[in-house]
Amino acid sequence: MKINKLRYVIFASLFTLTASFGSSPLTMYKAHAADSSAEAQAESIVNSMTLEEKLGQMIMPDFRYWGKDSQGKNIPFTSMNEQVAGIIKKYHLGGIILFKENVPGTAQTTRLVYDLQKAAKTPLMITIDQEGGLVTRLQTGTNMPGNMALGAADNVKITEKVGKAIGEELKALGINVNFAPVLDVNVNPDNPVIGIRSFGGFPDLVAKQGSAFIKGLQSTGVAATAKHFPGHGDTANDTHLGVSVVDHSLEELHSIDLVPFKKAIVDGIDMIMTAHVTVPAIDNDKAISKKDGKEVGIPATLSKKILTELLREELSFKGVIVTDAMNMKAISDHFGKTEAVIKTINSGTDIVLMPVSVWNSSAEAELEIMFNTLINSVKDGTIPESRITESAKRIITIKIKRGIIGSQDARTIEEIISEAEKTLGSKDHKRIERIAAEKAMTLIRNENKTLPFKLKKNNKLLIIGYGKSRVDLMTLALKDIMKETGKKIEYSTLDYSSFGPDIPENFKKAIDESDNIILGTLNLKVIPGKESLASKPDRLAKAITEYAAEKNKPLVVMAYRNPYDGVYLPDAKAVLAVYGPTGYDITSGSNASLPINIPVGMRTIFGLVKPKGKLPVAMPTIN
Repeated sequence: MKINKLRYVIFASLFTLTASFGSSPLTMYKAHAADSSAEAQAESIVNSMTLEEKLGQMIMPDFRYWGKDSQGKNIPFTSMNEQVAGIIKKYHLGGIILFKENVPGTAQTTRLVYDLQKAAKTPLMITIDQEGGLVTRLQTGTNMPGNMALGAADNVKITEKVGKAIGEELKALGINVNFAPVLDVNVNPDNPVIGIRSFGGFPDLVAKQGSAFIKGLQSTGVAATAKHFPGHGDTANDTHLGVSVVDHSLEELHSIDLVPFKKAIVDGIDMIMTAHVTVPAIDNDKAISKKDGKEVGIPATLSKKILTELLREELSFKGVIVTDAMNMKAISDHFGKTEAVIKTINSGTDIVLMPVSVWNSSAEAELEIMFNTLINSVKDGTIPESRITESAKRIITIKIKRGIIGSQDARTIEEIISEAEKTLGSKDHKRIERIAAEKAMTLIRNENKTLPFKLKKNNKLLIIGYGKSRVDLMTLALKDIMKETGKKIEYSTLDYSSFGPDIPENFKKAIDESDNIILGTLNLKVIPGKESLASKPDRLAKAITEYAAEKNKPLVVMAYRNPYDGVYLPDAKAVLAVYGPTGYDITSGSNASLPINIPVGMRTIFGLVKPKGKLPVAMPTIN
């Protein structure tokens, strides 16, 4: 038995150095800003750069940690130090990517970004993956419900407002590039790395919603990045762990995967991020793996046919191409770190993301070796210097267009922090977040009008959730609902994440004694005939729905994340998709907030929110 997979043919940065740049190229830019285009200004700046300075613009490492504590654990890099400042200067770095570990607080993040910029001769691209939903790096501010929720709501005005709110929060912190949105068309229910990060499984929907998000984000002066080109939506492997293949025909690629990228290019996307996937229909060349000596396909990140011939020449993209992280195993295992960097640059990449993770002073030695090897590769002709110059010009052009170079901020750091604290998690942003989540709620099944549940004094409600954190969030939402309505019901909770496949007796007893049941599920895979291959909790979830149906107990499934769960639970009378990223508090600090999807899902179950969302993906059929 198998699942049939449906296919469809179908910035201004707040921070610029206040110190004098002396005779640097930036001084020239300021003097001629009024009478030349961004491209002309960029050319003038780049023509005054050394080879080392141009190459440095193309290197974007992470400083996720710095050193270790007394127990040997990595210490998050959250405040500037002399070593990192020295590395930025020595290698003329053009940008840095921040991760969750770097950004635990609003004031702290603002100061860190401010100090990072002070260390650079040429202002930095300060980047982050703030997609909203599942991939949310900031630990303060507004989470937003995520892309698939926006696809379910299918309202471009709301999506544009979400993109703008995310941009406003990043800009307030001084972060000037967002590695978002994801434009992958999620046509594979088993996709382990995209899923709800996608707007959906229909190319036109993803294109429409993606462009609205980009419009909102870039309106704030923050550069947007469409990813993962040429499309990561039909993969069954995670490229963080190994090679993944997209086996679409050329016709399918143009009618599915490339549709959102084509629209984004026409609409003026600043940057595009590559995917570490092999696409034989475009590039069927092979290389010998350094891991096992076997033939392996060339990933898009390393493919001139994909980055130059397709993206640059055929699709006419003029902006910046940035790689996905080069330390992912799909690249590092098979191609070697330095060799892969040389190959991606020669293939057309402008920014090499995380070729080295610089987490301590000794890691700088690896960066130095790589940097010097690249310089020597230019000098010996392995990499044409014209290739380096082209990329430097594109990078500087985006920096000028988005105000990273050329704008000035006369405020003190204290004033900047004060404004950031007002912006992150503002009432307006929270309102947009809630509206988007409410519009996304999708009632996939509702037999016999099982929903909404009624709050009745003598009713007993049973909440069965996957993971304590999610159970806690559901319980907190229920308490808020009772407080709001003034009605109280008796309830109990169970966490089934460590049980299965058979129903424990205490679960049966709780079901027997309940009037209504809410079962939270997380990315189920219980295929008929192959149940034994599913996890024990997945099989338990199925057994729970069967037992509840046998006992004639009203049960609703809340699909926490991917909306496909209802397909595997035919005995559930009601299924609600909430497209939620998680169930725990991923934030901290005064502006902290809980993820919105599950609480809004609880409100929907009890009739306080009407489910108006539409499935943004095709549901798989089971044969």
